Amino acid sequence: MVFADRGAVAINQLHYQRREIPGQPVSLLARPEFLTGRDELLSELHTRLTPADGSRPRIVALSGLGGVGKTSVALEYAHRHLVEIGLAWQLPAEDPAVLTSGFGRLAAQLGAIDMIGPQDAVTAVHSVLRTYQVDWLLIFDNAPNPSSVQRFVPPAGPGRVLITSQNPQWPVFTLEVPVLDLEVAAGFLITRTRDPDQRAAGDLAVALGGLPLALEQAAAYMTDTGRRLADYLALFRDRPELLEPVAKTWTLAFDWLRETRPEAVGLLRLLAFYASAAIPLRQILQFSGGLIRQFEPDVAPVLAPLLEDEVANDHAISALRRYSLIGHVNGSVSVHGLVQTATRNQIPDEHREQWRQAAAVLIEAAIPADTKSPDNWPVCAMLAPHAREVLPEHSVGMARIASYLGYSGSHAAARDLQTRIVEAVCRQHGRDNPNTIAARADLAHWTGQAGDAAWARDQFAALLPLRERVHGPQHKETLIARASVAGWTGEAGDPVRARDLYAGLVPEIEHEFGRQHQETLTARASLARWTGQAGDPAGARDQFTDLLPVIRYLLNPSDPDTLAARHNLAHWTGQAGDAAGARDQFAALAPDAERVLGGTHPATLRARHGLAWWTGAAGDPAQARDMLKNLLPEIERVSGPDHPDTRAARYDLSVWTDRAGHEN
Repeated sequence: MVFADRGAVAINQLHYQRREIPGQPVSLLARPEFLTGRDELLSELHTRLTPADGSRPRIVALSGLGGVGKTSVALEYAHRHLVEIGLAWQLPAEDPAVLTSGFGRLAAQLGAIDMIGPQDAVTAVHSVLRTYQVDWLLIFDNAPNPSSVQRFVPPAGPGRVLITSQNPQWPVFTLEVPVLDLEVAAGFLITRTRDPDQRAAGDLAVALGGLPLALEQAAAYMTDTGRRLADYLALFRDRPELLEPVAKTWTLAFDWLRETRPEAVGLLRLLAFYASAAIPLRQILQFSGGLIRQFEPDVAPVLAPLLEDEVANDHAISALRRYSLIGHVNGSVSVHGLVQTATRNQIPDEHREQWRQAAAVLIEAAIPADTKSPDNWPVCAMLAPHAREVLPEHSVGMARIASYLGYSGSHAAARDLQTRIVEAVCRQHGRDNPNTIAARADLAHWTGQAGDAAWARDQFAALLPLRERVHGPQHKETLIARASVAGWTGEAGDPVRARDLYAGLVPEIEHEFGRQHQETLTARASLARWTGQAGDPAGARDQFTDLLPVIRYLLNPSDPDTLAARHNLAHWTGQAGDAAGARDQFAALAPDAERVLGGTHPATLRARHGLAWWTGAAGDPAQARDMLKNLLPEIERVSGPDHPDTRAARYDLSVWTDRAGHEN
């Protein structure tokens, strides 16, 4: 079965028939039957191979993972342009002896042996092609590397040379043949199987990673057996041996690596346990010092060279790139999901879990401990999918990922992940264990941030006696727990109680942590805020006026706590009667928040909300209305339709819409 025009581009070479046209030197495998999603690639290929002058051949290499359809693209190109080509010849290039034999057949077809003699068919063919009267095309199919075909490529003549190879490193223009777009892949499955189940087709396209060979073999299996898409998808997930025909495409690469680059095999095994997303390999391996002793004895000797020697690591990457088993994505590496599955299947059963544990150790070590700092969010974002893949939910690494999600503004995602973490930690340690108590406190915090302040307050209140019993009433952890109860009491609607609780807490926290500790600054900021919420905006303004320089000095201008203090000072400046001053402070704060936290972070959106409100309060209700009209959809998209931030923005929009209408 051939995979090409109108479908995708996978190849089952056992079913090809060679085609030769009488009177025209043509030797090509059959034109692909189903091909789709390759029009742009074929157009680019034709542009690159279109004659400029007839003195030298135009050469293009098609590179990509085995099974991605390089040969199908080359064949489709050749068959499309046979009318303008006087000679088209496909040469298997994997084995030099077979390639030499292929040149012998071509030389005989051209009559070149009679002219020059049988000693060197390559020279004979080159001599004929140098002065050939019409355009010609040679396809060097599945060439291992540039040196393997260097002496065979014609140096002159009005021709085109197309090379297919898993190796992406060629001294000529190289086009990468990517996997199919998932929508295109799903469409192919529906067309080939005549099963209209779009959801199953989409899920199967994802499971097969858009790899044309895998898609074609799956479609052929379903056509032969009468299975529906959903049935095959379930079977594929349960029966990894269905992957074996596809995995055979990579057998040569696996064998070569085992014999010549065992460290590359180790690297591929490590990468096989991560998610099929961009893998920040350098970030993972740079924290490897001292971790080797945590690996099992069957894994440590293989990974040690990679972790101890950057050059060995570079060589391993280069070896894997030679067969397109990994790709580069913005400084990271990528591995196709089916390559990962095939690699895991090749690991002996008794060693597989050891490799998974090694992958987990390296990922956990790479996740920054300070997830509150915006500087670490990009790293956390890259590591998050891989942490989810290999780390148990009760691990420290997963707790850090949940914390990163929350601090970076994804409060609901942090809450949902932390819910699973609490369940896992509770199973691991018991409900009243300090680790479980800490996990439950994090869950309460992110649940409150996601919009349920009353639940957060009640949970922190329930946890407080446990903290006191474990640590004592004056322990730092207990004081932090009391502060959490106070803060969420205010968020849940009782600002007076929150103010009073903080008034008693601040001296205790300052005594325990020190006057300039961040916990002390946070407690003082909370006292100032709830002072304002309890009815004393001027008092809140004055407290933040005193506090902000200290925070700026001890932290830095880009710290989220500094931005929060600036927000509070601007807000209470306005509430104390200076609307124009509040507007100007928010106008300065909003771009700083966006620069540090990102445009969609809740704190950035709140700063923009503050700017809109105080713009209206300073005398421009129409501008406030227009700003909130643009802002409300963004807040709703980030926080949800029922979040307090969304409800507040919706209400304020109605206020300024009404006031702007009255002015008109």
